[in-house]
Amino acid sequence: MSESLTDLFAAGGPTRVMGIVNVTPDSFSDGGAYPDPIDAVRAGQLMVEQGADLVDVGGESTRPGAPRVVASEELRRVLPVVATLAAAGVPVSIDTSRASVAAAAVDSGAVLVNDVSCGMNAELLSIVADRGVHYVLMHSRGSSAQMGELAVYDDVVTDVVSELAARLEVVLAAGIAEDKVIIDPGIGFAKTAAHNWALLADLGPLAALGRPLLVGTSRKTFLGAVLHEPGKPVRPPVERDDATQATTVLLAAAGVWAVRVHAVRPAVDGIRVERAWRGAAAAAAAASVSRPAAPFH
Repeated sequence: MSESLTDLFAAGGPTRVMGIVNVTPDSFSDGGAYPDPIDAVRAGQLMVEQGADLVDVGGESTRPGAPRVVASEELRRVLPVVATLAAAGVPVSIDTSRASVAAAAVDSGAVLVNDVSCGMNAELLSIVADRGVHYVLMHSRGSSAQMGELAVYDDVVTDVVSELAARLEVVLAAGIAEDKVIIDPGIGFAKTAAHNWALLADLGPLAALGRPLLVGTSRKTFLGAVLHEPGKPVRPPVERDDATQATTVLLAAAGVWAVRVHAVRPAVDGIRVERAWRGAAAAAAAASVSRPAAPFH
């Protein structure tokens, strides 16, 4: 692994930005936006120019209720994009739960497998272990068609952490090195709006699993619900970017490793502002300690 990739996945640095390129006709926000691989490659390159640290390429929609596509179609959609971006030096993540797609994408240059199945595919885990790439273990329950009915928890934070901890054991037992694993709470996957907010407001127990956190809130339905005004149409996903950036800044303040977003430049700007604010606050705190006390009268 190059030094730049070592830095990319290192803990304790600035929050990273993962740009989303969905090469699909039916994704909830940007489905059909990139009808040709050339369009998708250009979008990924623009994201890097705007400050994205890596680009996540997906060829199958995971929105609630989305049907599955056959593996050959998923491969047809993603491989030209992954290979071209990787050849240009872009750190690429492949968003898939299929072993065959993960293997082909990694062999084409992807450096991370973003698995929304919560590690349920043993063959995929074996491929990740064999190739030695990084791996995102995202919390989810069931398929896209089932997730709504499975959004039932005694305590969502406790339950999600417990389920992720159990799956992390499976991932490690499959041979994936612990320092290659990234945790994602799976915002919106088998979760109601209230569940999403509870997880975002209490990231400490997830961080206690000891792995970097990736969080994706971008344009999701729970943000649309917050923005909705009675008597007006629900805002479409593309009109939720400002709300997304608010969560991005809060997530950066919470110290997550990366955010996964559709709109890269605002996310990068927000993270820079949060970092400058935090640096100034630390300097002010240090100055107040060293500053002589005012004389007492």
